[in-house]
Amino acid sequence: RKRMTDLKLPEKRYRPEIEGVRTIATLLIAVYHIWLGRVSGGIDVFFIISGYLMTLSLLSRIERTGSVKFFDFILGLARRLFPQALSVLIVTGILSLVFLPKIEWGEIISHMTASAFYYENWRLAFDSVDYLAQDNSAIPFQHYWSLGVQGQFYIIWPILITLVFFIAKVVLKTPVRKTFLAALLIVFTCSLAYSIYQTHINQPWAYFDTFTRMWEFSIGGIFALISPYLIFNKWFNTALGWVGLAIICLTGILLPVSSVFPGYLALVPISGVLFILIAAENSTMFGVDRLLGVRPLTYLGGLTYGIYLWHWPLLIFYHAYMKTTTVPILDGIIILLITLVLSVVSTKRFEKPVLKLGRGQKKVKLLAVLSIMLVIAASMMLSISTYIQKTQAVMLNLTQNDKDYPGAKSILYAIKPPKGLDPIPSPLAIKTDLPSFYEDKACLGQDRTEVRKCSYGVLDHPNHVLALVGGSHSGHWFPALELLAEELNFRIDLYNHDGCRFTDEDPEDHLTKACLEWNENLIEQLKEDPPDLVFTTATLNKRDKVPAGYINQWKALEGITKIFAVRDNPRMKQKIPACLENAKDPLDCAIDRSNGVSDVLPWENTEGIPSNVVFADLTEFFCDDKMCYPVIGNIIVYRDNNHITAEYSKSLAPALKEPLERAFADTGTAKP
Repeated sequence: RKRMTDLKLPEKRYRPEIEGVRTIATLLIAVYHIWLGRVSGGIDVFFIISGYLMTLSLLSRIERTGSVKFFDFILGLARRLFPQALSVLIVTGILSLVFLPKIEWGEIISHMTASAFYYENWRLAFDSVDYLAQDNSAIPFQHYWSLGVQGQFYIIWPILITLVFFIAKVVLKTPVRKTFLAALLIVFTCSLAYSIYQTHINQPWAYFDTFTRMWEFSIGGIFALISPYLIFNKWFNTALGWVGLAIICLTGILLPVSSVFPGYLALVPISGVLFILIAAENSTMFGVDRLLGVRPLTYLGGLTYGIYLWHWPLLIFYHAYMKTTTVPILDGIIILLITLVLSVVSTKRFEKPVLKLGRGQKKVKLLAVLSIMLVIAASMMLSISTYIQKTQAVMLNLTQNDKDYPGAKSILYAIKPPKGLDPIPSPLAIKTDLPSFYEDKACLGQDRTEVRKCSYGVLDHPNHVLALVGGSHSGHWFPALELLAEELNFRIDLYNHDGCRFTDEDPEDHLTKACLEWNENLIEQLKEDPPDLVFTTATLNKRDKVPAGYINQWKALEGITKIFAVRDNPRMKQKIPACLENAKDPLDCAIDRSNGVSDVLPWENTEGIPSNVVFADLTEFFCDDKMCYPVIGNIIVYRDNNHITAEYSKSLAPALKEPLERAFADTGTAKP
């Protein structure tokens, strides 16, 4: 039987052009982040190179020894990756406590943990579909998402190669490299198809999903196996390389990478790096590899890991300290220079000494060094988490004191709250100061079309049933309603869909298709199981008319149930908790009343309002004749720039009681 020949592997040699490509990709990432506020596509370049190099390394190892030696392989990776990643993580964590507001500390710890254990990409993926997380500020660890994807690839690839090696040698008795090429083609096809599908239906999730990225690594592996056979005319080869470099440099300008990747359009930067690698396989005098292999670029290539790790937190700290979202040219150059210096230091002082460890007795030293760094990072995270939890516990005790923290009651009852007290909730706890129904994930309807009802308040023999419908601007009234439910003896049927409104139209294209379908289903649900009162928002932002879509929903329930429509609260210009931390006076975070609410009552300026609607206007508990305030009665009004804190919502209960009582009386019904 004739023995089947296997594929040739590329000649094992130093590839200076790869260092040059890394340098170009890393500088593009930093430049695009600092000055353009865009994503460059440089990460995709790294994924291709990782797939290419890792495939060659693992294939050579398993063919030579018959085993990947998984523990030694992972320890070797840790020796190269952990020292800088953990040192930057620790330094960034410390600086975050100095430069970033306390409101962000909880998120910082969460992202720091995810980054340390290489799942930051999944943390960001879940944030992308979490309504409450979508307004989070940029975190100095967000760039660790790509390290998470690569780290997971480094686990998957040796397992895949070991499996293919076994199948080729024992089961199929076929050449290993050809078998692995077939496996990579399958991975490429499946992952690319999944990537295109997921990018179409949920691009923010797809961007961080490891499996939508696996085809990028696999195409690097495919190239490693077929590159010896890609031989072209030298002039074509030369042109191909320069075209590849142009593609890499221009991808971020020509394509909105952050909103369309990693679907099929990610093939653009991928083709660029492949063109360069093909050209370098058959080098010519005027080839792009000659430029990419020059000493300055290859020197910087050895620093690219550090440059990537340092540039993002420095940029975030700059934005926080300078209170700006743009970076002047000179300031950006300074950020890059500091990044370069820190990269040199972390590479020489942290990475290179650890790289010398790893063989014989030095393995013990290596494990000890890496363990110590992990312990330091874990201790930091634990200490800050404990501090946050203690602060939250103190906050819960403070909220019992209506005399010191009356909130809206200070306006309703003309109470003068004491001066000199820190307002509540604490900046460390304000992001968790949410309506209690957020603890029950089954009641949250974002991205769902099915209608789910969750009942609260008086469940046994209530006098009335109130349906709280809509998104977060209806939901943030829940704490006030929850207090009134016991007092007025009613049940709350919650129909929540965050990021949605009780409407049947979306002329500005702000809502999802799922939201509008949910609204259709909700109307049918309310007709089948009509409450005595539907509580919802009456207006949107500072508009001077009631949206037509709201009116259409109200009309659909005319003759079936009454609508209690409350005027939308003013929206502030800044995120109030962060503003208050930086402001000398809370009034610095206030806005003119004219910027928060319309001068006329919107429903008095709107035609066609059905007879089943009663309105409530509680604007006086947010604004006086001149200003809208961030702190009232020693309670912070907003947990961001537009959502009411649960604490302030509770203080609004007495103000909401009278109009709600009248509305229930007008229904003329009471449950037996």
